[in-house]
Amino acid sequence: MSIYRALSSALLLCLSTPVWAAQKVDLDYHVSFLPQSDQAEVRLTLEKGERVVSLTFNLGDKGYYSDFKGDGQWTQNSPESGVWKPAKGQSSLSYRVRINHPRKDDRFDARMTKDWALLRGDDLVPSAVLRQQDNTQLVSRLTFELPKGWRGVETGWPRIGKNKFRINVPDRKFDRPTGWILAGKIGTRRAKLGETDVTVAAPVGEGMRRMDILTLLTVVWPEAQAVFPRDPDKLLIVGAGDPMWRGGLSAANSYFMHADRPLVSENGTSSLVHELVHVFSRIRDTDKSDWISEGLAEYYAIELMRRAGGMSEDRYQSVREHLIEWSKPVKSLRGENATGPVTARAVLLLQELDREIRQATKDGEARSLDDVTRGLMRLDKASTRDLIEISENVMGKASEVLDSKLLK
Repeated sequence: MSIYRALSSALLLCLSTPVWAAQKVDLDYHVSFLPQSDQAEVRLTLEKGERVVSLTFNLGDKGYYSDFKGDGQWTQNSPESGVWKPAKGQSSLSYRVRINHPRKDDRFDARMTKDWALLRGDDLVPSAVLRQQDNTQLVSRLTFELPKGWRGVETGWPRIGKNKFRINVPDRKFDRPTGWILAGKIGTRRAKLGETDVTVAAPVGEGMRRMDILTLLTVVWPEAQAVFPRDPDKLLIVGAGDPMWRGGLSAANSYFMHADRPLVSENGTSSLVHELVHVFSRIRDTDKSDWISEGLAEYYAIELMRRAGGMSEDRYQSVREHLIEWSKPVKSLRGENATGPVTARAVLLLQELDREIRQATKDGEARSLDDVTRGLMRLDKASTRDLIEISENVMGKASEVLDSKLLK
């Protein structure tokens, strides 16, 4: 009887502890900003190096990364690629990365001064191909060591301690701190919109209209939630003045806005809402279809303001007239990068498509371009063919609007 019980206990133990259960391994990122040398020192530390076979980093062609040192083996056969094979046990790799990213127009995509640093985490830790032991799950955290006098740091990730954040990207094996990061002598404003913690941050003295931004977001947020079935846990909006790039740049959990950009432009559109749509929709394109992601972002930058009561019908028609005039030279929407006139023409086509869908479905379940957008959000990448097929499925018939030379 005792043998039977022992065997039964062993069997129950096996059933309660699946062989496929992942072994969690801590991956800690430690970042120290070095303003005097325009660099940051980055250290990756694996709790159990033997669980990772290798990390092959894409270092790019700009020469931003240098001074690699690590436990185990570091091999760099070209300036654009390096391979780290960690040692057993606790294993670390350290390197330096240049922060300032100048553009051809004497402006910056990322910048560090003696008082602050504004950059994307994508550049702190380059993308990498991860090879690891089966049933391994990396648990990633990001910690900052700030220079004397720097007051704080903000990222788009959940804060778990002083200057410490949890990095978790469910659809990636190698979690790295992507998105915008702002550190130094900074000012912040916060609000809870829906289920999302929203933070607007900028260096002190850069003229960022933090409360204006939060007010406009509060107005359009319910309309954005109605279109996009997503509630990010956290959203960070950062900004600064010249010589930063005079535009907006979005990431999955954050975006940048130049401090001098108006919340609503004279032509009636909003860069602030445009970038918000990118964050909410996360629609990426393929097959020369950049017009889709940019066109939808601009379409909703207008439409969400209209639905929220921030744009009268007269003003809406005035915006359309501007788009019509601006986009007159456009012969095709297809291309890798949509220009301003192409985006304007894409908005007009999407407005026509929305009217066509509403007309076609008015006698049944009323549908709109919102339904098409939600369908595109389910795709890894969206092509022009995908948009046509989803639209015609929503309408239940072929689309005359999409049978256009603009899409050939």
